[in-house]
Amino acid sequence: MTPRIIGEPLLAQDAHGRLKSRIGTLFLDNTTIVTVPGVHATQRLAYLQWLNHQRQTAGQALLTQEEEARELDHSVDLVMENDTVLIRPDPAHMGLAFQADEILQEIVPKEQVKFLHVLDAQVRNAVKRRGESWRINPLPRSPEDMKKMIVESRIGIGGREIYYYNRETGARFLTCQEFGALGALEEAERRGLLREIQQCAAERNRLGHPEIAFFLAGKAFTVADFASHDFAGMASESLRTVFEGLRRKLEDAVPPELRRDDVEQTEWRNRMYGALIGHEEKAVSEETLIGMGAEFYMQVEWLPGGRIEEGELIFDAVLDEQTDTTDTQRQQKLFLHEKARGFIINFIREYGDLEYINIGRVIGSLSLREQGQGRRGVFLAEIKPREAAHPLLKILRMQKWGVAEHLDGGRSLLEAMMLAEEYTDYILNRRLGCRQLGMNLPPRTTAHKIAERYFGKRSEYHGLTIYTSYFERDYIRGVATDKIAGHKLANETYSWAVAALLGRAAAANLIVGRCREDGKAFFDDGDEVVIENKVGMPVEIVVADQTGAFADFRRSLTESAPTYAAPVNKRLLSLDQPAAFAQAYLDAFEEQFAKVQQEYRRRKRAFDNLFKHQPPVEAGNFSYRWLRVLERLNQSDAKALRELIRQHIQAK
Repeated sequence: MTPRIIGEPLLAQDAHGRLKSRIGTLFLDNTTIVTVPGVHATQRLAYLQWLNHQRQTAGQALLTQEEEARELDHSVDLVMENDTVLIRPDPAHMGLAFQADEILQEIVPKEQVKFLHVLDAQVRNAVKRRGESWRINPLPRSPEDMKKMIVESRIGIGGREIYYYNRETGARFLTCQEFGALGALEEAERRGLLREIQQCAAERNRLGHPEIAFFLAGKAFTVADFASHDFAGMASESLRTVFEGLRRKLEDAVPPELRRDDVEQTEWRNRMYGALIGHEEKAVSEETLIGMGAEFYMQVEWLPGGRIEEGELIFDAVLDEQTDTTDTQRQQKLFLHEKARGFIINFIREYGDLEYINIGRVIGSLSLREQGQGRRGVFLAEIKPREAAHPLLKILRMQKWGVAEHLDGGRSLLEAMMLAEEYTDYILNRRLGCRQLGMNLPPRTTAHKIAERYFGKRSEYHGLTIYTSYFERDYIRGVATDKIAGHKLANETYSWAVAALLGRAAAANLIVGRCREDGKAFFDDGDEVVIENKVGMPVEIVVADQTGAFADFRRSLTESAPTYAAPVNKRLLSLDQPAAFAQAYLDAFEEQFAKVQQEYRRRKRAFDNLFKHQPPVEAGNFSYRWLRVLERLNQSDAKALRELIRQHIQAK
């Protein structure tokens, strides 16, 4: 049933492209939306007045107090932003929010209806159980997004937009600058706004938050300062005097450096941002709420997926849209949706009985290195097997060189398919080789495929279904070595443990020749993850991704060894005892290198024949690289390599 609207239509804009109404209230029992100006409390009052008028006209009795209470209990707050309607759910009554969602979808596309309260566990869990994490309105993901959120939070009540609106709680914040600016207005408008502030600051919404709060004023300036003033009846001169006194008092209550609204000023921006989400800045990432580390901070974009009801998978209707659109941006979004569908189908095939699946795209690089050619897509999956106590987190990394990339490079379809399969085999062989030579990798990585439609550089293949490989592994709960906090390294015990783990990891990294095309080593730049024990001490380093392993298989290790002084040098300013850190690092490096070398010499035949099934090709196939790396390992001297690294360490 199409909802009735009292007020302006949802998302209606004025001649300047601004929303005519920023808030609304949806009443479920009569499928009615109220968007008249004011606050949610006045919208509820307007609805009851309208409903009683309808009943009177129909010759019915007015609503009783109990009936009015039921109407209000069965209502849901809405917030409008740009082209999106945001549902502000009551965490204890999520069923009402989902009813409102179904009603809103009668007049607004599903993609434009989202849920607030990303930081509330009840809301988050209820939505993700439907496989719809993508529909929780995300927090800003960059300083620019934070600025945009603050600017767009400006809202009015009955007049000028002088408040910053917390869409999660319904509170409006009035800043020192905005209050002071009332002095430049015509008297009638200033008088009206002072009355509005006086009345609304004294009221609390149904979530218990003030309708208006004074930003950063604390207890030094409150609604009590307005209580004794009759703004409607006082004379003009008195109005000016009272206003000026209030302005000075509010200004005195706010720290001098924060009296001016400035999104470019970091502290003011962070304080306002914290106020607008109801949390301190340190607690603003939804990724941390599902057990993910700081390297994913504000880096995940959740995608449409599906929900599972009575064992049946029901895809979001959004996924039914076709990609044959001329809108490039829209097409890219739909291609992502296609991938999400493919991932979900694979998980259903593999696990069978699941409660829910949510797929997210990692929108930025988690490492410090420059990105080269080839595909770089990384995705996150949160899946909940019915028998499991907690959801599982999986990292999905698209294969760098697949059919699409080879087609774009001018290969025939058959060549592209063969080369893609060979590269999958190469990646899996590389993983095996790294493990054999002492690199600590995630215990399980599997290769899968999803179907995609090709729309690359070769127009003759447009629309063709191709199969693209990706690699799935468990999420590693730890912190990347390049993101270890400085205060942790200042702890001697912690830093020495890290030094030893880094030294061992460096030995394996050097042995397998892990580097980029220009010869610079890939190490300590985002892929090495420190695992801590229950008391917060580091116990191992796991290499999440072995990108670049066996790329350097021709040079002597003496050429690349000096690079491995960098993990020590870049931490010198964070260390109380840099010389001791360097010593622990070098000792562990030499010990691990010698250990792997001895293991090879003891079982030389087993190592040499590991990839015997693949004839070596001097141009550089994996079996050839493997033999060259082993030969180089056998010929190297651990002590000499240690000394080369030591000579380039700046700690004395």
